[in-house]
Amino acid sequence: MAKLVKRLTDLKIKQGIEPASYPDGNGLYLQVRKSGAKDWFYRYQVDGKGRKKGLGSYPTVSLSGARTAAQECHVLRDKGVDPIAHYKAVEEERKLSEIKGLTFQECAEAYIDARKAEWKNAKHHYQWHQSLNTYAYPNMGALSVQDIDLGLVLKVLEPIWGTKTETATRVRQRIEAILDWAKVRQYRVGENPARWRGHLDKILPSPNKIKTVVHQAAMDYRVVPRYYQSLSLSNTVSKLALAFVIQTALRSKEVRYAEWDEIDIDDMVWTVPAARMKSNKEHRVPLTAEMCRILELAKVLRQDSFVFPSTKKGQGISDTAVRKQLQDEYPGITVHGFRSSFRDWCAESTNYPRELAEKALGHVLRDKVEAAYQRGDLLEKRRELMTGWAAYCLSEVK
Repeated sequence: MAKLVKRLTDLKIKQGIEPASYPDGNGLYLQVRKSGAKDWFYRYQVDGKGRKKGLGSYPTVSLSGARTAAQECHVLRDKGVDPIAHYKAVEEERKLSEIKGLTFQECAEAYIDARKAEWKNAKHHYQWHQSLNTYAYPNMGALSVQDIDLGLVLKVLEPIWGTKTETATRVRQRIEAILDWAKVRQYRVGENPARWRGHLDKILPSPNKIKTVVHQAAMDYRVVPRYYQSLSLSNTVSKLALAFVIQTALRSKEVRYAEWDEIDIDDMVWTVPAARMKSNKEHRVPLTAEMCRILELAKVLRQDSFVFPSTKKGQGISDTAVRKQLQDEYPGITVHGFRSSFRDWCAESTNYPRELAEKALGHVLRDKVEAAYQRGDLLEKRRELMTGWAAYCLSEVK
């Protein structure tokens, strides 16, 4: 056989033709390539379609070894089994047995460690650990990641699906992400039992239909002028930060970590970097005269690069400090709620279009067609809007 193959190969190479396959019988063939490389394969049919199962290269696999392998494939075909599918399943089982001891919790911790660099702040890292520690690990943490099935996922989710719907939804998403990661890393095989679309959505009620929406408590926009003007009675970092939150209608975090090099006084623009925006997109804020007044007062208290510095050097003022400033006088009202106050003022007291108010809040337009046509940030139109808001906040208190 070896001598015959060599003669045939030499002949084909001389003719410049790619060598063909040579049968040995019982479905066994030898493929001889133009380079001289030789490979064994077993040829068979499934549902009338030809298939080839590789059996290794020659001479690493000898003729007798190839015949034995071909005979094993032939036996499988007699039983109605596809050799390719059979040996693929055997290989997957072998891989699973090698990582048999890898638990769901070990996979979860590895996943969190791999993804934490893309999260905007340490709070996300804490929330992942906290939710999994509380709800997932007691039921599945110590089990092999391969053993996580629908029953275990439901055991985690069903007790909290109706009472803590938002938390349950996040736990489900986190379990799904971890199991997807484990599958890609070949730590498990099979479908993801935590998948929502086309799977859990057939078992659990839609979160949007059962969860209670809790809005951030907001100050009535008609009360804002009285409160805003009381902030100017003394100039502390917490009061200035809160005043700037109200004037810009941005989130507390976006203001509290503002740095001086983000602010262009000459062009009257503050550029909030994408990393600090919830939308993950850079946001330009048109500075009004009132905003500039606040910044001038903040300069007097300047300690470092932060516009509103914390008592701890090298940090922006804390969320607690700003929140306490408000709740000492208005318990229950949230700093975030001033965004709603601003939005209500826009809707009820002005004729500015909806999309302008949404842009001012840093929201991304949900309508993809509308967003595609409106690529600009309407900076100057928003400057007019924010100037109107400032005038309202400083208007005569009734």
